[in-house]
Amino acid sequence: MERYSIIPDKNPREIVLLRGSGCRWRQCTFCDYHLDSSTDEAANNLINFAVLDRVTGIYHHLEVINSGSFPELGEACIQKIEQVCQKKDIHLLHFECHYLYRKAIPALRKRFAKIGVELKIKIGVETFDADYRENIMKKGIRQTDPAKIAEDFNECCLLFGLTGQTVSSMRHDIETGLAHFERVCVNIMVPNTTCVMPDTEVIAAFRKEIYPDYIQNPRVDILLENTDFGVGGEEK
Repeated sequence: MERYSIIPDKNPREIVLLRGSGCRWRQCTFCDYHLDSSTDEAANNLINFAVLDRVTGIYHHLEVINSGSFPELGEACIQKIEQVCQKKDIHLLHFECHYLYRKAIPALRKRFAKIGVELKIKIGVETFDADYRENIMKKGIRQTDPAKIAEDFNECCLLFGLTGQTVSSMRHDIETGLAHFERVCVNIMVPNTTCVMPDTEVIAAFRKEIYPDYIQNPRVDILLENTDFGVGGEEK
């Protein structure tokens, strides 16, 4: 699996896909990313340290994802990320985090601030339709107020291409995300090992009605494939 890439457009940064102990929530109906995990921290560190050693600091900006949340990476890995930030002069660092870990965020912000690194934390909210999110997606975010969710997070991920979503609902999700978060990352559903399948009509509507309006927006990333950031696919 390719675990390192450079994103040159919009928000230029390096990105690494690390392996952690696995998503603590693990109940989202649409997601199988938790399969990229291991409870063997030493084995994870062998992979993760090698990937982190590829970081060059070209943009002084790094995004760390791990098919889960940053607390699932382990202390040794967090220390390695700190070392890389200092060695490669990284000033801006992104982590991802489930809502259930929100109380761990302030301490991490303070920890990295001590070495001159600003943190941006991304949450996978998927949609701001709380009923759809919790009863269909089983996302595990009880808070219904987008402003309240955004209090702990800087960026959000949205998931489109599911049955029941419409042009109106998708546009509303993006606009709500832009109103409350610094950046929005739109992911289009792709086939995976779950029983949730992409809805081709919803995806076609997104491509026709939504995509042209936001693809040039500097605050919106759109991943038509889940490997569009250059990680997660077959290693070249």
